[in-house]
Amino acid sequence: MELTNGGNSSNTQYGVEKLVGTNYKYWRMCMEAFLQGQDLWDLVTGVDAEIPADIQENVEARRKWKIKCGKALFALQTSISKEFIDHVRDVNSPKQLWETLERVFSKKNTARL
Repeated sequence: MELTNGGNSSNTQYGVEKLVGTNYKYWRMCMEAFLQGQDLWDLVTGVDAEIPADIQENVEARRKWKIKCGKALFALQTSISKEFIDHVRDVNSPKQLWETLERVFSKKNTARL
């Protein structure tokens, strides 16, 4: 994952503009495409959205899930401007982060911003 603007991470990362509030729909579309391209989208909406059960047979699956989860969270959190990061600061799964942003930026909640 490299920066597309010569190392300046303030505007664009991974080919995705930072979420600044007014560009949520565009950011959402671009971030979804990025996560799909990195094979991380299932952590948001698919079968990988929840961590595997903590049983002996799932030790390796849980380890791999945590690594993928960390990659997805890094991509998501670093693509959000400082003004909005507090909304998701304590979120610990890509699915929760995505759902939180959807709630915050949905039309009926725009006045709260």
